Amino acid sequence: MFENYRPIDTDTHITEPPDVWTARVSKKWGDRVPHIRRVNEQDCWFVGDQMIHAPGWVSMAGFDGSYPDHPKGYDDIPASTFDPRKRLELMDREGVYAQVLYPNVGGFGSGGFLKLKEPELMLECVRAYNDFLAEWCSADRNRLLGGAAIPFWDVQACVKEIHRAADLGHKTILACTAPQDFGQPRLAHPHWNPVWAAIEETALPVSFHIGGGALSGSFTDDPSLMGVRANIAAASTLLFMGNIACLAEILFGGICHRFPKLKLFTVESGAGWLPSFLETCDWQFTNGSVRKEHPNYLLPSEYFRRQIHASFWFETERAGIAKAIELLPDNIMWETDYPHPTSQFPSLKEGWARRPREYVEQELAFLGDAKLEKILHKNAARFFSLQ
Repeated sequence: MFENYRPIDTDTHITEPPDVWTARVSKKWGDRVPHIRRVNEQDCWFVGDQMIHAPGWVSMAGFDGSYPDHPKGYDDIPASTFDPRKRLELMDREGVYAQVLYPNVGGFGSGGFLKLKEPELMLECVRAYNDFLAEWCSADRNRLLGGAAIPFWDVQACVKEIHRAADLGHKTILACTAPQDFGQPRLAHPHWNPVWAAIEETALPVSFHIGGGALSGSFTDDPSLMGVRANIAAASTLLFMGNIACLAEILFGGICHRFPKLKLFTVESGAGWLPSFLETCDWQFTNGSVRKEHPNYLLPSEYFRRQIHASFWFETERAGIAKAIELLPDNIMWETDYPHPTSQFPSLKEGWARRPREYVEQELAFLGDAKLEKILHKNAARFFSLQ
């Protein structure tokens, strides 16, 4: 059943190989360029002498453990996390037709590049990542679909990179969910109009991935003394809330009104909560007499149906996904989050995750063929303009 729908996985990640930036960025920057060092038998990403990331943190598929336990480095993680040929082989084994690809090191909204603290270097590293991603996807451009980074701290550079990313063949533009976290105007501010206009011109969708702002709290410390693992689980849960706030700003802030052809995607934020959220939005919009200020605005739910998509990967019928799909059958897409710790590629012996095929057949068969084909393939194929 699963393979018959040619499933499109709308949220996966690349574990960036060690030479992404060292092979593509000017040597004049020395070790300020993101690079890998081996520290205490662990591969780590560094900028200068600052450790910023580790490939093992985000490549947990196949690892029988949970964070803060993690694989040590590239020798301990599946090659499909960083090698495109191996990724395609994995997709063939799992029956997945295509995957949309998002980053790790640069951050889920590109805020990680600000750690470089030099605008010229930041821009060069964004461009280098997009060049790398295009090369990676060239293994099969119909099945590996790139999500391009943009230098959101510089609007004019953003506009240029958006058009360059489209020329490179990327299938979506990755945006920052909370630019105010980085000293920039909020999403609804007219400051961003040139960015939305450029994306609209390319006809590419814009992706807002959870964790695309400045992450609040720590994934490794235990500031509230609840326990490190409990703290990580709570922080991971609250990442959904960041996208709910992002979506509220989009729906009430006039972005969809000003750019009616702009396609937007709230990535890895789940979907079971959407019916209650959109009903709340419409209630507050109406009771707040918003049309006294904006007489031509549509209801928030009308903007959502017209322009916005969401993705899910573990929710069950009893948890609300059935109602969400009933309400928004053309706006919801499936994902796996491979190879992140919560991905639909299980490793923990006591975990709840199932392989994509098993999850779909056990939890989504109630939808019937027509709706299931929309969720697994048709909605994504239309949204990402696939053949």
